[in-house]
Parts: sequence; structure tokens; C-alpha cells
Amino acid sequence: MQSSGHRFRDVEHHPLLAENDSYDSSSSEADMAERVWFIRDGCGMVCAIMTWLLVVYADFVVTFVMLLPSKDFWYSVINGVLFNCLAVLALSSHLRTMLTDPVSMRLRLSLCEVRAGLEELGAVPKGNATKEYMDNLQLKPGEVIYKCPKCCSIKPERAHHCSICKRCIRKMDHHCPWVNNCVGEKNQRFFVLFTMYIALISAHALILCGFQFFSCVRGQWTECSDFSPPVTVILMIFLCLEGFLFLTFTAVMFGTQIHSICNDETEIERLKSEKPTWERRLRWEGMKSVFGGQPSLLWINPFAGFRIRRLLLRAKKGGPEFSV
Repeated sequence: MQSSGHRFRDVEHHPLLAENDSYDSSSSEADMAERVWFIRDGCGMVCAIMTWLLVVYADFVVTFVMLLPSKDFWYSVINGVLFNCLAVLALSSHLRTMLTDPVSMRLRLSLCEVRAGLEELGAVPKGNATKEYMDNLQLKPGEVIYKCPKCCSIKPERAHHCSICKRCIRKMDHHCPWVNNCVGEKNQRFFVLFTMYIALISAHALILCGFQFFSCVRGQWTECSDFSPPVTVILMIFLCLEGFLFLTFTAVMFGTQIHSICNDETEIERLKSEKPTWERRLRWEGMKSVFGGQPSLLWINPFAGFRIRRLLLRAKKGGPEFSV
């Protein structure tokens, strides 16, 4: 390991943060929320759009092919409300995962907060490892800090560089193209909710398909749908395939995420067999650190912490600014 002094000599200036720029801790959270986190990656955007289209397709088949033609009013109402509520929660969780800025809560740190604050970062601000900035940290002799050579950032513990996001992400689990974002410390909760709700609507769609096939066969495909029998069969077969694939994938992802949270170990740390140098938060302590506070309905609410007032402020000031 190099000494801190040696690291000062190795630092290169980065255009995103000039030497006279500083991290102003007096900025309010509203100012920090002006920026919207969005990864402009072609593959990720295509996958995210496909996710929405597949959920909309499932909702269309369930609502217009299976429920509305049903003669049982309460069967249609209860299942329609349940499926659409789960779909809204799933898509909301997807949006929160995709658009959550992992660094928005602590984008700017005062110099005296850096060493304590690095542990609280999600995505690390690019270009903060300038020579003047690190000189102002007043490090003790022999004290070592790490710099990522790819994004020119001071690298906190448990951070890994993402080549797609082009910056270091603290507690990075993996980069998921389906949400067009890294799954890290600040948005892991929303990703877990996304996988859970997608698994639930997939299971619900498969159950409804089973009942619908049974009803159509018993009625000889005469009054089970407003569509012709061939079209109905094709739509339901595609929905069954979609539901089975999504249920399998999201259920596995949900299980691995809960396992990682309970063991306080990300997927990257597990694959690299990294020995923990941090104090692990196991089981319920890990769950509370990710979902926040004691178990409550807020744990399964993707709208928790969402403030409409901030969106209105952005609209008045000319819209959001994309960070990547």
C-alpha cells in the first residue's frame, strides 16, 4: 500500500471537479435532489422498456381477455383490483430502482466529514480525488486513502467500480440491465420490492390462466372470451410463458437478495471471496439497515420517502438534470 503522500503525487486533476471546487455541506437536501439519476445505456434502456411492455401486456390479457368477459362480477372485480395494484407497485418499484440517485442523500460533504461520511455514500461523486481536495483532508502521517483510477474518486470501503455507470458504487451487488442501474446501498430495497411484486403478479397471472383454461374447455370456448378461440389461446400461452419465466427469475433473485442482506455480503464480495473487514449486520439487523427501522408496512411500500414537492420544484426550474 502506498502512503498518503505518495497518493497525493499520483492524483490527476479531473474536469468534473476543479481544484477550487469544494463540497459545500450547507446545501440543502432540496438542492441535492435537483439531479435525477439515470444511466444512458442503450441495452439497459431497451431492457427497461421491455419490462414495462411485458407488464402492460400481462395486464391487458388478464383484464380484457380473462376478467371482463367473466360472468362472475366479484371474481372479476377482486382479481382485477388485486392484479392492477400489484402491477402498479411493481412498476413503481422499478422506477424507484432505476431513478434513485445512490448519492443524493449525501452528495456534498464538508472536508471534516469526508472520512466519516465515505461509509455512508452510495455512488461516489466522480472526480473528487483532486490534489488540493485531498491536501485539505489533513490526513495523519501514514494514513492511506484509496483512489479509483477509472473515475478519479476517493474510494470508500466496500465500493466497486461499475464500467456501465462509470463510477464507484458502495456495496454494489450487481448491475442489472432490467432496471438500467446498479443495485447498491441506496436502491437495494426498491430492487427487492421489484422482484417480489413481479413474482407475485406472475404467480397470480399463472393461477388466473389455469382457471381460464379450465373455464374455456368446459364451455367449449364459446363464451369464455370476447376474442376468437385461436387468438385467446395464443394470448394466454404467451402470458403463461412470460409468467413462468418471470416467476422463476424474480423468485431466485428475491431469494439471493434476501440472503445477501441477511449475511451483509454483496454478490460481488461473495464471488471474489472477499474477507469482511467491516462489522457485519446479520439477519434482522441487516434487514433493518436496508429497509429502514422496525418491520412495518413501509418496508413493502415503494412510495416511502417519495416527495411530490421536489418534483414540482424541478418542474418550475426547468426540469431535472440527468447525472450520467
